[in-house]
Amino acid sequence: MDARDAMAAARRITVLTGAGVSTASGIPDFRGTSGLWTRLGRGDTLESYLKDPSVRRAAWRFRAEHPLWTASPNAAHRAVADLERAGRLRTLLTQNVDGLHQRAGSSAVVELHGSMLGTVCADCGALGPMADAVARVRAGEEDPDCTTCGGTLKSTAVAFGEPLDPDVLRSARVAALDCDLMLVVGTSLSVEPAAGLVGLAAQAGALVVICNDEPTPYDGVASALVRGPVQETVPDLVAVPVVESGPVRTWGDPSTW
Repeated sequence: MDARDAMAAARRITVLTGAGVSTASGIPDFRGTSGLWTRLGRGDTLESYLKDPSVRRAAWRFRAEHPLWTASPNAAHRAVADLERAGRLRTLLTQNVDGLHQRAGSSAVVELHGSMLGTVCADCGALGPMADAVARVRAGEEDPDCTTCGGTLKSTAVAFGEPLDPDVLRSARVAALDCDLMLVVGTSLSVEPAAGLVGLAAQAGALVVICNDEPTPYDGVASALVRGPVQETVPDLVAVPVVESGPVRTWGDPSTW
């Protein structure tokens, strides 16, 4: 099936995005040559972060220097927001932690891996904005502590060794089941359980369109594959005129139960 034909008929779309959307805005892939996984040496676990001050200092330097603070949404982010404004987006599932989808205008966002824009105290659970902690680092603090209890601050992004929030994962699975098309953008689909959402959507009868420069383990279940820069391919797909089709039928539709 042609990807444009699939998009033309789709009216209840769940989008799954990954690092390839953010790299187009200058944000490095988490596991790429400039990503946190590589910069901290194989990606240190949450346990080592909490126990080793040198790991925390390196992480805080990385956060303070992160391109996130100067990055802007690109055409792929804006195209997904256009889908929501058109009333065709069921849910946006993202593996990214940079908040660029929200800045582009998307609101129906499920952040599978949390957000880098917040902090949480590992001791008392107090929440705060990452920008405040980063400002303290830039002012000279190497390992800013919790202003409430003096405990250890970490990012609200899911760390190595942390499971996904079960409520977030549950919402993501419902969104995968409750769509007539899953549009997968800029992800290698190599990280579970997020990648498994694609197979779940396909099993529920949704068409799957994968937009990624490289092959993925889930290409075999896709109805269409689109290669090329996502900031070009995704706006092109979203701009395809909608055609009339039959009623949307998904596992989330009570009439199919």
